[in-house]
Amino acid sequence: MTTELPYYLIKRGGRAPIPPVNTFDRHLLREWLEILSLVLLLTCGLLLVQVMYDDFRDLREAGARGLDLFRYVLVAIPGFLAVTLPIVLLTSTLFVLGKLHKSNELTAMRAAGVGFGRLMAPIWLVGALCCAVSWWLNASVVPWSVEETRLMKEGFQFRKQAQSIPEDRIGAVYSVGFDDPERRRMWFFNRYSKFTNRAYGVSVTEMDVRRRETNRVVAAQAWYDGDRHGWVFENGREMGFNPDAGVNTSSDPFSERFFPRFQENPRLMLLIDRRPIDLSFTELRQLTDYYSRENNPKGVPYAVRYYGLIADILGPLIVIAIAIPFAVSGVRVNPAVGVSKSIGLFFLYYVLNHLAESLATKQLIDAALAAWLPDIGMACLAVVLFFRLR
Repeated sequence: MTTELPYYLIKRGGRAPIPPVNTFDRHLLREWLEILSLVLLLTCGLLLVQVMYDDFRDLREAGARGLDLFRYVLVAIPGFLAVTLPIVLLTSTLFVLGKLHKSNELTAMRAAGVGFGRLMAPIWLVGALCCAVSWWLNASVVPWSVEETRLMKEGFQFRKQAQSIPEDRIGAVYSVGFDDPERRRMWFFNRYSKFTNRAYGVSVTEMDVRRRETNRVVAAQAWYDGDRHGWVFENGREMGFNPDAGVNTSSDPFSERFFPRFQENPRLMLLIDRRPIDLSFTELRQLTDYYSRENNPKGVPYAVRYYGLIADILGPLIVIAIAIPFAVSGVRVNPAVGVSKSIGLFFLYYVLNHLAESLATKQLIDAALAAWLPDIGMACLAVVLFFRLR
């Protein structure tokens, strides 16, 4: 039994040489990009439905109107692209290669003397391009989308709260504590208004290397002055202490005073205890650096999430490495079967990710290793599948 060659490999007198970019490459890319675009639209659509299901009621209760909701959706869309990219690549690759495998097109190309690596070259090139896109999304686009949607949601809430409560309580966060071990300062706010960007009921304690109190500043309110890079305190008092004797040595009241040595960023203070998934790449890096200075185990989930976003850069290549042997090996079945396989693969990835995060939380492995562990596991699976394919 002979295998019929595709029409684009037949020429008078025998087989045609394979040019750098041949008809099969264009055929493969056209089929793949069509499915990829369709799956990308469907996946983003489903995620948008989920977001609107989660946020629609809160946005409407905050007074968001039709145009506000439309702008919110437009800003939120880029935040989904990095999440959907591996899913889209895996599903579309399994579907298209399974379709070509079922119609014997891959077999015909192999019979024409085209190596398997050359056949899959367009997919690998697109995968490498997707790695660059993934880094760009995680480093620039997604942080902007995450932070901007949060600001928009808070803006709607502030607009509604302004109708019924005092200005200093709009967007208020209560009982804010922040320990800065590097500068040996401990902050506490009774209340911080994200609308006025001011703290109320402020206390700042300065300590020596043995963490004994040497100075304390208390004030009715304070705010960070970005132009002068310091904090302004209003209606307060500065007190000095003798750490050896443990007694108060001075007490200096003031109506307003600028402290240039206080340079802690209030944004970082407000990020404490937020869920890692709700933070952008930039915010995760800030929290990871903050917790790493004091070796605080509370920083492990943030570090795992941060390094996980870095590890996601190679995600497209790992996804493609798994999808190719899955799609072109075995019996020729309906291409939709390949799509169902993707569900199992992502379930396996979720299990590995959850296991790695648990090990990191228990401090059995480093956070960076925990972030890379799921990708390492899936890469090993890809190697096994390629070995079996050969």
